[in-house]
Amino acid sequence: MQTPPASTAAPTSAPPAGSAAPNASAASAGSAAFRDLVPGIAGMALVGSSVTVSRALVDAPLFATQAVRYAAAALLLFGLARAARVPVHRPRGREWLWLAGIAATGLVLFNVAVVRGVAHAEPAVIAVAVASVPVLLGLLGSLLEGRRPSRRVLLAAPVVVAGAVLVEGTGRTDAAGVAWAALALGCEAAFTLLAVPVLRRHGAWGVSVHAVWLGALMLAGLAAVFESPPALSSLGRAQWAATGYLAVMVTAVAFLLWYRTVAAVGAGRAGLLTGIAPLAAAGAGVLTGSGIPGPAVWLGLLVVIAGLAAGLRPDRAPRSTPTLPA
Repeated sequence: MQTPPASTAAPTSAPPAGSAAPNASAASAGSAAFRDLVPGIAGMALVGSSVTVSRALVDAPLFATQAVRYAAAALLLFGLARAARVPVHRPRGREWLWLAGIAATGLVLFNVAVVRGVAHAEPAVIAVAVASVPVLLGLLGSLLEGRRPSRRVLLAAPVVVAGAVLVEGTGRTDAAGVAWAALALGCEAAFTLLAVPVLRRHGAWGVSVHAVWLGALMLAGLAAVFESPPALSSLGRAQWAATGYLAVMVTAVAFLLWYRTVAAVGAGRAGLLTGIAPLAAAGAGVLTGSGIPGPAVWLGLLVVIAGLAAGLRPDRAPRSTPTLPA
């Protein structure tokens, strides 16, 4: 960017103390930071809505249905990437391990843990375990990114978790249910943490595309071994509609939105947004006729919002050092 010659440049003076310039700069930074968070908020809202939609698939063949879901999402992502002229790089070296880890944990094992877990525990138990993800991401995410964990994020994470617990409540479970809930927690955290080393080169598009098609192959292999191929012929219209929604909105769209925010703000701050999912799940329940939430749920909503506001608040712009006159 060129500057005017000294002879024609108009003299400038530093804004006086208390002027609106620093405030305007801080407001601009805050606005930019919020824009980085919007995709993650939308992505977690879609994930929360999947709880209600997934009820239609309780009796569907687990591996085959999920394989169809992720195969459809992979084709959609490939098509959108080509249409948008976004380059999708081929993984190399250890990148294959990171991407396969995302697919194996965040896609395959997570779905198995949720479906098998609700057979031993109330859904609230699984949801509360997953709501504890901000604590793990706030600590481990920053370490993987080569930074010290943010004190603000670490303090806000338990607040978000507490609010999510109030929203989802508590439920009955047994030892197997606790084990499945713990597995779901680890898989949900791995979905973000394992993406950190490959996000810089592949971006949100590349990580989403490769994780989804790898997950589809893994699930297809499991379906071939443990399920009969004709099982898909028993799916009804509602189950196919649910599978389509999960493929398009909860997989293709939500993955892109989520990884975009992780790349922009880091895994620690993005992890706080997982508190949005229980709120969205509660809202979806109201819209589908599950009833109006009780007082504990409303209190939980306020606690989650307070935790998010505290943890996601942008840092103040550094004060500029005044220039002394020559």
